[in-house]
Amino acid sequence: MQPTRIYQNIFNKIQQDIENGVYQVGAKLPPERDLAQQLGVSRTSVREAIIALEVCGIVEVKLGSGVYVQKTQVDHAQVHTELDTNIHPLLLPYLKEENAITPFEVLEARLHIEPFLAELAARNRTNDQLESIKEAFFMNVRDNLEHSHDHIGDRLFHIRIAEASQNNAYAFFLKFLLGQHYTELFSRMRTLYTSEDMPLRSQLEHQEILYAIQNKDGVTAKTAMKKHIQNVIKIFSRKV
Repeated sequence: MQPTRIYQNIFNKIQQDIENGVYQVGAKLPPERDLAQQLGVSRTSVREAIIALEVCGIVEVKLGSGVYVQKTQVDHAQVHTELDTNIHPLLLPYLKEENAITPFEVLEARLHIEPFLAELAARNRTNDQLESIKEAFFMNVRDNLEHSHDHIGDRLFHIRIAEASQNNAYAFFLKFLLGQHYTELFSRMRTLYTSEDMPLRSQLEHQEILYAIQNKDGVTAKTAMKKHIQNVIKIFSRKV
């Protein structure tokens, strides 16, 4: 396997095996752990490939049962057309297969960027921006109470913090990372790998970040945001 875009290599290998009849339509794929051992890759990379295969309709993930082959091929042009909707033209190259950004790469980037943004927001936010962060937080609370599948308040909370950093470039980067073309992938990750208590845990972590920004405590805001993103990564990696 090449070191770059490993999940794409896994995606292509599994799809090729399906096309060659190694796995028939209706057949169950080997467990995630076994595929990782066979291919010499991490379970995280296998998980990303499985999510991509499911989004493309090649496989179906049945909770508690396994991953089953649905069809042998995918229309890549159609997939990219669906993903391109409402994307800024400057960002379209990053939807090409060779440049595709995986959910875990997004989370890793957020881990490096967002703690710094939370620190800047705590130091630089205006009173109006604090109110907008609070509004997003309470939207997140309502989403959780209503068992929302969109989690708009969650994403808006992070965007409002980025805007309160007073750096438009950072806000633009974060909006890209949280853009609509990742909604489907992250939705599948939440469905397949999220614990039932994650929304409440995330809400409590958001509250800690909010209090730090309200108190203009940059150090605590930075630490709280870093812990929050790390916890999200651990949950999606099945480490908690």
